[in-house]
Amino acid sequence: LQNMKMVPVPEKAYGTFFEGDCYIILHSKRTSRGTAVDLHYWIGKDSTQDEQGAAAMYVTQLDTALRGNPVQHREVQGHESETFQSYFRNGIIYKKGGVASGFKHVETNMYNIKRLLHVKGKKHVTATEVALSWDSFNKGDVFLLDLGKVLIQWNGPNCNIAEKSRGLALARSIRDSERGGRAQIGIIDNEKDSPDLLKIMKMVLGERRGELRDAIPDTKADELQKANVRLYHVYEKDNDLVVQEIATRPLTQDLLQHEDCYILDQGGYKIYVWRGKASNQEEKKAAFTRAVGFIQAKGYSPSTNIEVINDGAESAMFKQLFQKWTEKDETLGLGKIYTVGKTAKVEQVKFDTTQLHARPELAAEQRMVDDASGDIEVWRIEDLQMQPVNPKTYGQFYGGDCYLVLYTYLRSGRPHYVLYMWQGRHASVDEITACALNAIELDKKYGDEAVQVRVTMGKEPAHFLAIFKGKLIIYEGGTSRAQKNTPEPAIRLFQVRGTSEMNTKATEVPARASSLNSNDVFLLATNQVCYLWCGKGCSGDEREMAKMVADIVSRRDKHTILEGQEPAEFWEALGGKAPYASEKRFQEQITHYQPRLFECSNQTGRFIMTEVVGFCQEDLDEDDVMLLDTWEEIFLWIGKASNTYERNEAIASAKEYLKTHPAGRDLATPIILVKQGCEPLNFTGWFNAWDPYKWSDGKSYEEMKNSLGDMSAISEITVDLNNISLSKKTLSMTNLAVSSTASASPEYKSHFNHANSSSYTNSSPSSMPNGEGIYSREVLMNKTVDELPEGVDPTKKEYYLSDADFHDIFGKSKHEFYQMPKWKQQNEKKQCGLF
Repeated sequence: LQNMKMVPVPEKAYGTFFEGDCYIILHSKRTSRGTAVDLHYWIGKDSTQDEQGAAAMYVTQLDTALRGNPVQHREVQGHESETFQSYFRNGIIYKKGGVASGFKHVETNMYNIKRLLHVKGKKHVTATEVALSWDSFNKGDVFLLDLGKVLIQWNGPNCNIAEKSRGLALARSIRDSERGGRAQIGIIDNEKDSPDLLKIMKMVLGERRGELRDAIPDTKADELQKANVRLYHVYEKDNDLVVQEIATRPLTQDLLQHEDCYILDQGGYKIYVWRGKASNQEEKKAAFTRAVGFIQAKGYSPSTNIEVINDGAESAMFKQLFQKWTEKDETLGLGKIYTVGKTAKVEQVKFDTTQLHARPELAAEQRMVDDASGDIEVWRIEDLQMQPVNPKTYGQFYGGDCYLVLYTYLRSGRPHYVLYMWQGRHASVDEITACALNAIELDKKYGDEAVQVRVTMGKEPAHFLAIFKGKLIIYEGGTSRAQKNTPEPAIRLFQVRGTSEMNTKATEVPARASSLNSNDVFLLATNQVCYLWCGKGCSGDEREMAKMVADIVSRRDKHTILEGQEPAEFWEALGGKAPYASEKRFQEQITHYQPRLFECSNQTGRFIMTEVVGFCQEDLDEDDVMLLDTWEEIFLWIGKASNTYERNEAIASAKEYLKTHPAGRDLATPIILVKQGCEPLNFTGWFNAWDPYKWSDGKSYEEMKNSLGDMSAISEITVDLNNISLSKKTLSMTNLAVSSTASASPEYKSHFNHANSSSYTNSSPSSMPNGEGIYSREVLMNKTVDELPEGVDPTKKEYYLSDADFHDIFGKSKHEFYQMPKWKQQNEKKQCGLF
C-alpha cells in the first residue's frame, strides 16, 4: 500500500517485504474441485494503524468482487501462516523502512548495498535485516553479509545442514533475481578455513570482541496447544455482540449453522472466522474486526494468525479440525459419488491392479503397494522371540498374539519388502514391544530397506487384506500357539465383509443376536454345524467369499440360511432372538481430506511439527524425519542423514500426532515407516512427478557449494570499505571453487574440483591417470569400487574416459550426454558397465 492505495509490486520483488508497509497477496490455484483462491494481507511490524485499516478494507472489497470465494488471511511479520510461507519457496526477506525508501533496492544490477541479513528456519526461511554488527550474530543461525557484488554466507557453528542449504538457496535467489546473476557468493562454514572471507567481514563489521551469543531457540506452538480447539457462536443481542462457547474437540460439521457466524480458536495458535451463507452482510464485513477483538479479549499475542472462511469455500486446514467433513456430491476414488442424505449400500470398488505401476496416484488412493501377488512369510511372537507360523494357517490371526508378516515383491527387477507388525488386542505389553524389536532385527537382515507398517487388530489396511487372498480371519482372543491355556469356545460368530479375494476379511464378534447386521454375511460355527447367515442387504459376491472363509473356520456341515428364515437352533445357539441393525447402511461420511506433510522434531522436549504446504519431493530433506498424513494412514519418512534420536522416536511421534490431533483421530490408524530410497508406490503416489533417481542424483549441500561458479572473482572486486581497496592478492584460492571451470556444466565442475583434490596430488606416479584425469576404458568398465584407481569417484566413472573413448562407448560427446535427463544417463551407464 502506497499513500493508502494498492500499487502492484514488481514480480522480481515477490518475497521481499518492507517492515514499514502493508501488502495484499492474491493467490489462486487450480484444484480438482475448481479454483482455490487465498487473499492475504500482510502487516509489517513498523506499519501504521491507518495502513493496516486500509489493507483490511481492500481485502473486504476484493472478497466482494470475487463473490466471497477467497479464504482471507491476516498475516503479521514474523508469524506468517504455513500457507503464506509456501508461496516463497526460497524464503522471505524483511527490509528496513517502507515504500518511501523505494522498490529501487530490488532492481536488477543494483550494487550500492551494504546490509546484514539474519536467516532463520529449516523449512520456511525468513531473512531479517539486522544491524551491521557482530552483536547481531549468534552460534545457531545463518547470516548473510550482502555487499552488492559479493554475498558472504556465515554459518553458525551449531547450524545443521538443512539450515545451511536453505541459506544458500536464499543467497542464490538474491544473486539471480536481484543482481541478474552478477554477484559472487562466498561461504564460511568454519572461520579457520576461510581467513580471506573473514577478513572482508572484519573490514565491514570491525574486529569481533568477546564470545558470540548462543543459538536462539525457535518459538513454535506444540501439537498439544494446537489440539485445544474451541468453537464460539458470534451473534447480536440487544445491540450487543455476544461470543458464546458452544463446543470443544472433537468438533462436528453440524455445529456450523448457515444463518450464523462462528469463531474457532485453535489454542491461541490460530483464529478462524466462519461466515454462514445466510448470515447478514454486516456480520460478514465485521469478521476481521471481531477476530481481532476476540484476540484482545483473550489476551493472545497481536501477531496471532487470523483466517476468515466462507461457508462452502472452506480451506483444507479448516476442514481437518473437524472429526468428519462431508461435501455435497463429492467424488472420491474411481468415480464413486457420495450424495448427502442418499441411502445406499457402500459399493466395494473393483480396480485394475495392472494400472498401479503406471499410475502411482492410484496406488496411493487405493492404499496398494502392488497387486498383492508377492510372497509372504509369517512369524508369531512366542517367549519374546520369532516362531515361524505353519503356512497352512497363514491369514489366521488371534487377538492374544502378535505377528510379523514379511511381504516380498519385485519392482524393476529387484526385491522390495513390506514388514507388517500385527498387534493383537489382548497381547501383553511385552509381546508388543518384542514384536517391534524383532521387526528392527528382521529389517536389518534385509538391508534396512523394508517398509514397516504397524497394524492394530481390526484396523488392517487394504493391502494387508489383499495379500491373504480372501482368507484373512481375525479371532477375538486366544492364541495360535501349540500350548493353549484355554479351550476354544464351542460357539463362534464371524462377520464377513468383502466382495473379492482382494478385500475380504472375517472378524469374530460376540456370539449373540445383537451382533448381526442385515448388510453382511455371518458365519455361526457350533460343534454340530456351521451356518452361513445371509443378510437381506448382502450381494452374491459377498456370499461366495463367505463360503470360502467358512471352509477354514469350520469342518462341520455348512447350512446357508437367509435372513428371516432362521431355524430355532440358530437363535438357540446365539442365546435367543434380540434386536440387531437391520436398516440399509448409510453412506459412510467421507472426510474431504488433503494429504499433509510435516517436518517432525521433539528435540526441544516438546513435540513440534512444521507443516509444508503445497509439498513436493524436494521438501523431503535427507536429515529429517517427515510425517505424511493421508487420514487413513500415517507415513513416517526417514531421511538417510536424520539423527538417531528422531529415528528412534519416530513411531512415538506419530502416536503423539494422532493423540493430539484436533479432530480426535483414531489411535489405531496404521503407521507406516518408509526409508529414503525405498519408497513404495502408495507413498510416492501422493507426490506429483516423483523422481526415483533423485536420491542418487540430488545435490547435497557440499555439491551446491561447489557449483557456485567462479568465486575467485571476489578477489578482483574492489569493495569500498572505509577506502580500503581489496587487491587480487587479498584472497587466496584455498577455500574457493576452481576458477577455470566457471563456464562448464555442473558435471564438469564436479570432475575438475575432484581432479584438483588432494587424492590426486598425493598419488604415486604409477597410479597417476594418463594425461589430465584420464584413464583407459579397461581400468574403469565393469569394476567394483575396490578395483578402481585411487581418487576415481565410483558414481562418475565416465568422467575419466578420454573424449575419443567416451564417443566410441556412448555414441555421443560428453556435452550431448550431460544434456540428457539423469535417468537416461543412468540407464546408458548401466548398459556400458560404467554405473
